[in-house]
Amino acid sequence: MKTLLIVHHSLTGGSLQMAHAAAAGAARESDVRVHLEAATESGPQSLLESDGYLFACPENLASVSGLMKDFFDRCYYEVLGRLEGRPYASLICAGSDGANAARQIERIATGWRLRPIAPALIVCTHAQTPEEILKRKTIGPVDLSRCEELGATLAAGLALGVF
Repeated sequence: MKTLLIVHHSLTGGSLQMAHAAAAGAARESDVRVHLEAATESGPQSLLESDGYLFACPENLASVSGLMKDFFDRCYYEVLGRLEGRPYASLICAGSDGANAARQIERIATGWRLRPIAPALIVCTHAQTPEEILKRKTIGPVDLSRCEELGATLAAGLALGVF
């Protein structure tokens, strides 16, 4: 049985909703265990015990969120050279375009020699004022469906040995 690790961080709930939707999609695959872990609780052992990854976080100040970056910082060197070829995807909840956060995850994943299975899925909330940025987010059904489909695709690929 394969294991899909979904590591998430969310301050206002948007990326958490996206991670839960992806987990629901992945759970359709009975031959894949899905582990949903907060970035603050996850670590190198979880990465090593998993066959594929989905990273979900908000874009903060044109960057991955600090706690997601902390996860990568805590794990990077401990798993370097031990994850090559494993598949990954990312989910970004952004107020503007999310491109820099997606690029950061891509660069980290490249260092680990992970294999992207899809471009970063970016959901833009258009939150631009302090009030909108800090407000609890609600991700719409169309975007949640896209997240669910990405989770299902990653899990199916793991189960079939495609990834």
